[in-house]
Amino acid sequence: MIVANLDLTDTDVVSLARAVLGYRLCTNLGGRLTSGIIVETEAYRAPEDKASHAYNGRKTARTNVIYRPGGVSYVYLCYGIHHLFNIVSGPKDVAHAILVRALQPESGIEIMRERRGLNIRDKQLTNGPGKLSQALDITLQLNDVSLNRDSGSNIWIEPGMEFPDSRVIRSKRIGVDYADEWKEKLWRFHVEGNPYVSVK
Repeated sequence: MIVANLDLTDTDVVSLARAVLGYRLCTNLGGRLTSGIIVETEAYRAPEDKASHAYNGRKTARTNVIYRPGGVSYVYLCYGIHHLFNIVSGPKDVAHAILVRALQPESGIEIMRERRGLNIRDKQLTNGPGKLSQALDITLQLNDVSLNRDSGSNIWIEPGMEFPDSRVIRSKRIGVDYADEWKEKLWRFHVEGNPYVSVK
């Protein structure tokens, strides 16, 4: 599926994780628009990637959505508390996903503050995968939804701004120490110096 000029059925999830930096993630729920620029991502490449939810072809009721053609959302609950938002990529039955880890807030900042807590500083509104989901009200209700705005979806991605390669840092993914040699993969991308990145 082509979403906002991105071919999300491409098999190269690592390149796509870099490419979506600068794209805008939006929700419009109950007429309340919130959005932010994607400034941090991680790639997960099944079936060989031990950090992937679809490692070794694992299929569960939760992960079936990852096997769909790229261009839909994969939202799951982490530790029973935090909703984490992923972009499914790859062709049908190729279970790749891109975790969006941080956003630079744009539209609806007051709404985000209301959802996150009135005393939350702007830099902490969306500087982590659970935080950005709370700020944009991304819950399991937005799982397995087309990310193409033309579909009439209430969650979508669209072009935002471009970050040159000179500003993009490539590093190890966070919180995947259990993944043996796969924890060494440099599949995390973030914008250098951006104050909303989750971990500097």
